[in-house]
Amino acid sequence: MATEATFTVPSDQFPLGTVFQQLPDVEVELERIIPARDTLIPYFWVRGTVIDDIEAVFTEHPGVKHIEIIDSIQDEYLWRVEWILEYDDVLTVVTETEISLIQAIGTNQQWTFDIRGDHHNDVATFLSRCREVDIPVTLTKLNAITPLETDSEATLTDTQQEALVLAYESGYFESPREVTMEELGEELGISQQAIASRLRRGIKRILAGTLSGTAHSPSKLKRVLYTKQSPSCRHDYW
Repeated sequence: MATEATFTVPSDQFPLGTVFQQLPDVEVELERIIPARDTLIPYFWVRGTVIDDIEAVFTEHPGVKHIEIIDSIQDEYLWRVEWILEYDDVLTVVTETEISLIQAIGTNQQWTFDIRGDHHNDVATFLSRCREVDIPVTLTKLNAITPLETDSEATLTDTQQEALVLAYESGYFESPREVTMEELGEELGISQQAIASRLRRGIKRILAGTLSGTAHSPSKLKRVLYTKQSPSCRHDYW
């Protein structure tokens, strides 16, 4: 199951974020990343400042091997950077895992990343790797990608779907479980009781939508049970 996720990183915890220390009003947007031998080559747009300031700030960064201007549109500048692979950051983890970077935008408050994993555990692996190298990522959104929305998915609230997808991706439904309820709650920034409630209500809605209209639908099962308990009323249902 392909999955998309959004997470944030404090601006000072991401290497390109050092620009905000000297240029707090700029916005930085990653265009794409090209892995190369012993280096990463990210392309990114910088908006809200002049070209000389940008080059001076990034040239001083220890993770940057080389930087050059590629294009400009009014006050927006497209830069090409050669990045040292040994420098542990989000970009390095993206290339190490089976994750596609959809978008990354940085301000002086935080970086916001949108990523996609082709398989159900790709996002969980990526987040685990970030924690291993002490990158303080905060998951803010998680959605499974489906070709068409089913009736059961349509009945789920956003918070229920987010909780169910995270639980599935993290191995909560495996035997034995690969993650605890408490850990799921910590990932979403909510209590263990809150995540348990979202999972329980979400599963209930999916089951109701899946079983509806079948021989084992909740309403038909209730009818059978009632009939078995009340023989005198059996003619009302058969």
